[in-house]
Amino acid sequence: MAKFRHSIFPNEPFFDLTIYQFGYEACEPSHSFGPAVRNHFLFHYILSGRGMLITAGEDGETLEFYLEGGQGFLIFPERDNQYMADNNDPWIYAWVEFDGMKAREVIAAAGFSFNRPIYISNDVNERERMRDELLYITNHANAQAYELMGHFYLFINALLASSDMRKKSAGGSLREFYVREAVSFIEQHYQEPITVESMATFCNLHRNYLGKIFKELMNETPQSFIIKYRVNKACELMKATNHSIGDISAMVGYPNIFTFSRTFHAYIGMSPRKWREENKLR
Repeated sequence: MAKFRHSIFPNEPFFDLTIYQFGYEACEPSHSFGPAVRNHFLFHYILSGRGMLITAGEDGETLEFYLEGGQGFLIFPERDNQYMADNNDPWIYAWVEFDGMKAREVIAAAGFSFNRPIYISNDVNERERMRDELLYITNHANAQAYELMGHFYLFINALLASSDMRKKSAGGSLREFYVREAVSFIEQHYQEPITVESMATFCNLHRNYLGKIFKELMNETPQSFIIKYRVNKACELMKATNHSIGDISAMVGYPNIFTFSRTFHAYIGMSPRKWREENKLR
């Protein structure tokens, strides 16, 4: 088996939960990562070996956790973290980076917190099921996005079922309802010159409050979400149709093709034309 694998999830619009990247690594002795801050949640499951996690607690204090095979740890976004393999028995782990509107609810239900970011199982069968689903994802980087998301949901289900700190779901919230309404507004009006103000008016909320709860639940601003949604729609059109780049630019809410090209390049890392050449359905 390869010592290291790393894959980026396809650009598909999943909102409740979505994968960003995933991988597998057999670490060298004392191999470390960080200190670093992540933009999304990052879960590591330790397949074998040992290592240490150093992270910031609730009040910013430094916490250390010594972990071994069968356990795991969660990296929270926007928190300082560092982790390193044991010198004598370095760990091997699989990992998945994810986020979405339901991510914080899932994290809370599993019992993770800043002061307890570690996974310990109380059910061997569910733990092994969780491991198998995570390994399926890491071993099938070329699978269709919906297939990977299906296995990701099974992974989440087994994670919740096996966590020794799992909590009962408290159900949906009014804040979640408003954010869902905002996302629905974007889905219906992304071709138009929408703004956060127009979204807030639709939801009957103050602009600043909508921006605040959207950032808390989606881990990104409404503006960045609109850009991501439009770019993903543009990718769908470039892959599956013969519309010109200029026409697609207008179809996803960018009447100025130069603005669209600049935005697309900043988000994807290449021009729309180059992306289409590499991804066009034959």
